[in-house]
Amino acid sequence: MKGVYQAAKKNGTVYYRASITYRRKHISLGGFDTMSQANAAYLEADRLLNREPLGINQYQETSPLPFEKWVIIINFRDNGIYLGTPIYARPKFFYYYLSPTDVLKFDIDDLFYYSSRKIMKRDGHLFVADYGMQVNILNRYGIRNFAVAGKDYLFLNDDDSDFRHENLAIINRYQGVSQVTYKGKRKYRARINVPGYYIVGYYPSEIDAAIAYNKAIDVLKKNGVQKNYTPNYIDGLSPSAYADIYSHLKISDKILKYHNPKEF
Repeated sequence: MKGVYQAAKKNGTVYYRASITYRRKHISLGGFDTMSQANAAYLEADRLLNREPLGINQYQETSPLPFEKWVIIINFRDNGIYLGTPIYARPKFFYYYLSPTDVLKFDIDDLFYYSSRKIMKRDGHLFVADYGMQVNILNRYGIRNFAVAGKDYLFLNDDDSDFRHENLAIINRYQGVSQVTYKGKRKYRARINVPGYYIVGYYPSEIDAAIAYNKAIDVLKKNGVQKNYTPNYIDGLSPSAYADIYSHLKISDKILKYHNPKEF
């Protein structure tokens, strides 16, 4: 059958691969248990590329092609660029299809990154595999892991599937830091879970509060607290500037005098 090739797995099991050539590009359609299934996938791809200009939203669950491959083929047909992930490109942005009904939007500048990384969704969080690690896609925007939408960052158009840079606003960039009103003024509060939340202090800048949080970590560790805290990384600040801010920051006496109850 045209577009079908017999192959064998390492254990000797025979299966059938389907592929099609379009615009001099050899496109693998996947492996199938039977020759007829592989041929059906080839015929479907041929229909999309050469016969019927179907759209992504016309995908049916009965299709012999996986939805991901359906998106990849249509994008190549319409935009002339073959990508290995389910992306459909537009002039200034692109769609990334997790499923027919779960679609994300990104800036075109992010196309290279996501064209080689598959997005996974788990417990509402979106990850990519990057150098063997699962990385939350929010990290690309300077948003820390497990930050809370509406509290730590905002989707400005209220569309939580729109990850274009212009649509994301970071409210709280650092661990343990939030912007609050304190004594009638806008301040940055640092607080830490010891367990139980302790306020470290109120500070005029976000960086001061982030460094104060780090200082609280150091003090608590010296006082016997063995919790595994994640300190804030302050980008663009020299070691000497960091040390100067660190040494002058005041933190709560409750932190300074805290001792691990397990010691007694």
